[in-house]
Amino acid sequence: MAAPAAVMVPVPRSAAGDTGAVAVPPVLFVPEASQWLSTSSGRIASEGYSWMQAVHWLAGSGLYQPRRHRSHGPRSFGATTVRIAQQLAQLSPCRPGIKYLVRRTGLSERSVEYHLAMMREAGLLAYIVRGTRVRGESAQASEFALMIPPEFDIALGIRTVLRDEEAPEYTRVMTGVAEAGRKLIAKLAKKASRKVRRPRPKTSPKMPRKGACRGAGQRVVTAISDEVRCTPMQAGTSISSSAGGTCSPPESKLASGAGKSTPKKPRAEADGRRKLNTVGRRFQLARELTRELDWLRGCSVPRIAWVARNVADAGWTVTDVKGWLHLRGEAARVRRGSGLLAVLLAGAETVLDTPAKRADAVERWRDAQEAARRHRIEQARARTERYEGDWDAPTSRAVQRKVKAAFADIRKAAGGGRRQDQDHVAGDQAAGLEPDEQELAELRATAAGELMRGETALITSLDPKTALRVYGERLVHRARQLESGFRSSLMTYGSW
Repeated sequence: MAAPAAVMVPVPRSAAGDTGAVAVPPVLFVPEASQWLSTSSGRIASEGYSWMQAVHWLAGSGLYQPRRHRSHGPRSFGATTVRIAQQLAQLSPCRPGIKYLVRRTGLSERSVEYHLAMMREAGLLAYIVRGTRVRGESAQASEFALMIPPEFDIALGIRTVLRDEEAPEYTRVMTGVAEAGRKLIAKLAKKASRKVRRPRPKTSPKMPRKGACRGAGQRVVTAISDEVRCTPMQAGTSISSSAGGTCSPPESKLASGAGKSTPKKPRAEADGRRKLNTVGRRFQLARELTRELDWLRGCSVPRIAWVARNVADAGWTVTDVKGWLHLRGEAARVRRGSGLLAVLLAGAETVLDTPAKRADAVERWRDAQEAARRHRIEQARARTERYEGDWDAPTSRAVQRKVKAAFADIRKAAGGGRRQDQDHVAGDQAAGLEPDEQELAELRATAAGELMRGETALITSLDPKTALRVYGERLVHRARQLESGFRSSLMTYGSW
């Protein structure tokens, strides 16, 4: 059996005869579970014309009140709903798309969805196939059956019969109308044959009506609402004189002939830009943040707009946000940019609540940027002088003696002689110049102090074997680390 479609169960349709009185139907509302063809208690309309009779009847009966069941949407079943019903009555099968109805009626998508829901709740439409909205696939429109609610049959005394006992209840057909409902159904037939068109926009009272002031050879008819109307000359006489009805514009309104007048642009588009609303400003700030901040690259712009909604509504710019992030402090490692931004911007609009405070934060951020830029320049200049400038001799006397001995060995080796003699002489010189424990301690302390200042010349100026013997493995390893760090732009050295 079909589920009930109204709040109250209607009386049987066979109780109304040709001479019986018309019954008063209850308040009409079809719940969502009964908005399908298989669960509807109405009957399928034979054609769009008879269905439009039920639509016009429901629009004038007042039985269905949308605001009784929801707090938003249209307030009544009116002319706009009838216009959408006219479009549906022309479709066979009735499978309208939302965009199609928007294009034909000029309404918004939300308005079309509201009115379709109203017709389903009123029992005029029933789902045959419900549309789908699957991401990545084209949307499928819903297919409806044009239904006549049982309240319409009750109100007009319409008799229906089920010709096939095995067929479902919604296949009932009309067999007759009560005497009391024939005048009403005749009026509904006239309404169904007419088209309900979109209302025209109201014209301004300052603009002349169509056909006004068409020339000097025209006569004036009776004025309506203090407005002069001119009609073409016709056969017969007129009550007023033709001279009094001539509409001649003043000479100040005549064109000078110098050129065509250009229409004025709206104020919002006078400078070529549209004025953004609240949501537009949020998205504008989000797009600028994703471009300016490296750790926000690739983040969703709508998500960033929602995170930065408070500062955007307070009139912040991307520069103001950078100034606040400098004061707040940024993280060195970022896993989720939108989450970090939400934490950093928490309460920012209450702390920097005036333009002067935001300007001060921006000034501090710019000073820090300038200081960092100068520091990078000084580092690059010092690095260039270290590698491209002249070599500075070590300041320690012990190191100077060692260096002189090394250069003397090189000069003697380059001067010629037998290799054994050179090795013997070099071994004697090395044995004679070998520093004692006190000198080694002084050399290593001096080298450690130089390494603390970032200077590695004392260790790197010697060959690897001599440097290991004099300074030890720890200081030589540290000097190599500093030398490799000098070649990287990601490391900065100072006092440590």
